[in-house]
Amino acid sequence: MLGNCMDNVRNTVPLVHNITNYVTVNDVANILLACGGSPIMSDEPEDVADITSICGGLNINIGTLNKRTIEGMFAAGRKTNELGHVLLLDPVGVGAGALRTGTAMKLMEELKFDAIKGNISEIKTLAIGSGTTKGVDADVADAVTEENLDEAVAFVKNFAVKSGCIIAVTGAIDLVSDGKKCYVIRNGRPEMEKITGAGCQLAGMMTAFLIANPDAKPEAAAAAVCAMGLAGEIGWSRMQDGDGNSTYRNRIIDAIYHMNGEILDKGAKYEVR
Repeated sequence: MLGNCMDNVRNTVPLVHNITNYVTVNDVANILLACGGSPIMSDEPEDVADITSICGGLNINIGTLNKRTIEGMFAAGRKTNELGHVLLLDPVGVGAGALRTGTAMKLMEELKFDAIKGNISEIKTLAIGSGTTKGVDADVADAVTEENLDEAVAFVKNFAVKSGCIIAVTGAIDLVSDGKKCYVIRNGRPEMEKITGAGCQLAGMMTAFLIANPDAKPEAAAAAVCAMGLAGEIGWSRMQDGDGNSTYRNRIIDAIYHMNGEILDKGAKYEVR
């Protein structure tokens, strides 16, 4: 059951190194604390190897790239691979510009990732080497729907095999695959698109889940996606008159804080294909 994956996070308190973007760094730290993990943030090239050495895994997010952070990503990533720790890539906005696309492709060429998490446009860009996004959002033409679900599942499975890692596609319907099976997840709320950082938070949390569940990584990745979507549902149900997207962000984090394996198992909406 996916709930075990969440309970394992709370029981092991994994330390996660995050090289993430400055728009959402505080939210990533808070959701890691909420799910039972422990966050540390460092992107200075001279610091990252030491920092990542004491962590169980590294979350690389390319949302606000600059030359210094890019250098830090490769240095930390190489050290993470050397130590056999968990490595996750969140290719935020890849396809929107040459620097993002080139950096993401080079990271994939030079580093071995355990998981890559992104929206469908970002994942398609990585799969084919080029693509389009609407800023950091998915192009509506790429959306995973019930009508194209079989095709989308096949695509994600194939890319998981090609890349040699777990692929997590987020959207109205989420897909998580290791190439052998695919979790089709229907948790979440459309209002989650109106807050900044839900995807970034998921990347940090997914890294913690992968660290805490080394023998069940596909299940751990799926559990993290279900937990985030379920938190969106719970958080929305607690909104009051006058609340807006800032309150909603906090309610999502609070929902994760109060979630355990039993709540996740009861609320997770998924099938395996």
